[in-house]
Amino acid sequence: MKTPKKKSLQRASGKNDAAGRPKRSEHPFRSAVIRGLGVVTPPLLTIVIFLWVGSTVRQYVLEPITTGLRDGIVWTTADIQADPEPIEAAQPTRTIDGQTYWRAGDDNMVPMGVYELVKENQGAEPIPPTAQAIYQRYVELYYLQPYKVIPAFLAIFILVLYLLGKFIAAGIGRFFVNQMEQGILSLPLVRNVYSSVKQVSDFLFSPREIEYTRVVAIEYPRKGIWSLGLVTGESMLDIRSAANEPIVSVLIPTSPMPVTGYTISVKKSEAIDLNITIDQAFQFIVSCGVVVPPQQVQGDIDVTAVAPQLPDDAAK
Repeated sequence: MKTPKKKSLQRASGKNDAAGRPKRSEHPFRSAVIRGLGVVTPPLLTIVIFLWVGSTVRQYVLEPITTGLRDGIVWTTADIQADPEPIEAAQPTRTIDGQTYWRAGDDNMVPMGVYELVKENQGAEPIPPTAQAIYQRYVELYYLQPYKVIPAFLAIFILVLYLLGKFIAAGIGRFFVNQMEQGILSLPLVRNVYSSVKQVSDFLFSPREIEYTRVVAIEYPRKGIWSLGLVTGESMLDIRSAANEPIVSVLIPTSPMPVTGYTISVKKSEAIDLNITIDQAFQFIVSCGVVVPPQQVQGDIDVTAVAPQLPDDAAK
């Protein structure tokens, strides 16, 4: 008779979990480290993602565009003169038509102003060996400075997106896009990746044809299992007449891709309105329930409050 009494006292004192198993105490150092990771990880991941996106855009978009612009400006504006006569190394300058030129390592000459600007900004690095390379560096310093290139790039990029959107909205634009997609989908390996990426991009950037009014929780697919749903409107009149009460149409999205799901009609009285926004609902669905809205985060549950109580005679 002593064993049941001991177990009941342990359960009543809160040392066991809800299933009656002894609770495992966590080490203070381990708990502190885990809490620290929980605080540090979100901002670090955010910074890493933004740095990765910025580095990718700079490496694969900005640098090729900047290189093309640089070569084009050099090709159209470069004032490179061939040295007409031999010149001593101690006098690397020459005046041609009233303008002073500096001789580069390939015996071609560039204006003195171009050379001086490059020399002032080279620092410890050597001067480029050829006149063409000096002019390329000059164009980078004078025309293609970041505070000029980045705003111009963003403005042009937004303009291109606007014109592309207008073109696709037209009938002939949609035809060309469909032909391009059919060509991509005919490729064996590329079509699988393209289809997945297109589903995500359509979900993020395409205008929603369905307007969600609120987020609800319903018992679906059976009693005792709660699913998150998005109310799309009132259901059909015949269903409402058969139920003798208001009916709502609810979309049950699937995780982790909420672009698909099930449309069901439920009684309005059986749909519980949730205090979360549409965006928070999509975050919850995409993360498979990991990202919970802050106002819906549960606190620590008191195990002693929910632990089953033994009969009085068993505890004695």
